[in-house]
Amino acid sequence: MQRKLLAKCNVSNCFCELIKHLSIRRFLFFVRVHTIAVLMGLASQSSPAAPATTFLHTQGQDIVNENGGKVLLRGVGLGNWMLPEGYMWKFGNQGDRPRRIEKIVDDLIGPENGKLFWSGFRKNYITEADIQRIARLGYNSVRPALNARLFLTKNGETDYTQEGFVLLDNLVAWCRTNGVYVIIDMHGAPGGQTGQNIDDSANDQPELFMEPKYQDQLVALWKAIALRYKDEPTVAGYDLLNEPLPEPTGAAKAYKAQVEPLYQRITKAIRNVDPKHMIIVEGVNWANDWSIFTKPFDKNLVYQFHYYCWDSPTVLNSIQHYLDGRNRFNAPVWVGETGEKDNAIYWATTEYFEANNIGWSFWPWKKMDTRNTPYSIKPPAQWEAVTAYSRGGDKPSPETAQKAFDELLVNIRLANCDFSPEVVNSMLRQAPVRIEGENYGQAGQNKSYFVMDTNHLSKYYRRSEPVSVTLLETNRRQSSQYITMSAPEWAAYTIWSDAPKEYSLTMKAKSADTPTDIQIVVGDRVRQVTISGTNWSEIKLGTIALAQGTNHLKWCVKSGVADLDWIELGPAEKNSHQ
Repeated sequence: MQRKLLAKCNVSNCFCELIKHLSIRRFLFFVRVHTIAVLMGLASQSSPAAPATTFLHTQGQDIVNENGGKVLLRGVGLGNWMLPEGYMWKFGNQGDRPRRIEKIVDDLIGPENGKLFWSGFRKNYITEADIQRIARLGYNSVRPALNARLFLTKNGETDYTQEGFVLLDNLVAWCRTNGVYVIIDMHGAPGGQTGQNIDDSANDQPELFMEPKYQDQLVALWKAIALRYKDEPTVAGYDLLNEPLPEPTGAAKAYKAQVEPLYQRITKAIRNVDPKHMIIVEGVNWANDWSIFTKPFDKNLVYQFHYYCWDSPTVLNSIQHYLDGRNRFNAPVWVGETGEKDNAIYWATTEYFEANNIGWSFWPWKKMDTRNTPYSIKPPAQWEAVTAYSRGGDKPSPETAQKAFDELLVNIRLANCDFSPEVVNSMLRQAPVRIEGENYGQAGQNKSYFVMDTNHLSKYYRRSEPVSVTLLETNRRQSSQYITMSAPEWAAYTIWSDAPKEYSLTMKAKSADTPTDIQIVVGDRVRQVTISGTNWSEIKLGTIALAQGTNHLKWCVKSGVADLDWIELGPAEKNSHQ
């Protein structure tokens, strides 16, 4: 009752019911959160109108709009919203998936308060303020991760009164207003498609492929979603199943023969009610094993893979296998998830994808206490007591837990999160930004770099290319690398600026042996410096102008041998000279 009340109530009809169940402290907390929502909603009404979305469809290897213009989907994944993941809560194995997180909440504050918490959590975690911000930062799409349990009754029947449909309807409306596309992602299918925590599996088994009833439920749910959004151009497409059947557990070997037939069955059900929207399919083993695919079974089909760089030291791994698949199927390819590392690889991966006509979605938009996502949620003051319980530690008091969960509902709102502009600027490759030396462009010899010996390939990072990359240092989360070049070699970088603007120019470099002359060229502007030391130093080069839009920067070794760690374009300082 309370979940439906909080999902649908307004100021005039919900307070009386809430007072029956809340203490004065918690009631005042609710008023505060609700008032913030109203004020933010009023502020959003004054936002300028966004470009209208139109239906997207495939055209050969491109995704195009109704006017035939190519659309490269660059977006963010809305993970942890409708399908909470324990690692984003700093939880242990006892809280690694939605149903276990829900149990922890119920254990600590009771089922009734738990229902109120979850309603507030889903209302606050993603709001129109998030979508407005996503659009203003330059993204054009979002990928919400759905948990089928929010859309189905306990008997597995599709029910339009369930909370999931309300949340998805709101999201589509916000995205329509702000010109952002929605890719609907079935992250947690009925029964579970992986047998892992990421799909909310009940028994650590991919029961979707073990019990026919779950496939029936999935087909019915997708048909209901398609019927609901068949005339909605803001919905870009349907991502039928996230990361099915991991290989290490044996699930892929046991059940992968079922995957493409299931995709075909779902697509047939969707096409009975919706002939327009793109169908998006993923391979097995975390989306990346495409051996299950025979040939395209629909005229509006997109193939998806996921790309994470967790090697240590970091390696920019080849995507040639997927490019070969694209040529074989003559269909578009899209990266549904990438991220979870550091800014250096964010720059490299998104540039690599776009150079090969592949859009992408960064995972995730926000999570707790991090610097590697666009937004970070502040942990509540008592959060360590809650996380300790998720690892088998002592149970905090109901009062301590309630205070932590109440604070979390405030902290998850966008206005209360910490923004990391360097994360966004790295993946969008826009100033102000730090450019790692090894992140030269993707166009090859004489375009993105010039080296005299093209036969000697790098040992690190970009191992199929001849620019010398050396490991500086590494740890579990990130690695630092640099390039070495000798005269007359050079490396080129492409940077976006949102306006004609002056930026301060700094580089971290050193001479490999004797004094080295370096030039940095941007358009008709040239900055030149002689590096004498063999130790790393940060060298300030004044300011340099970028034009609005795309800019090309070239780092040239004019004499000697030099090492480059990074070049930074920062906000121009007052009274800085050129």
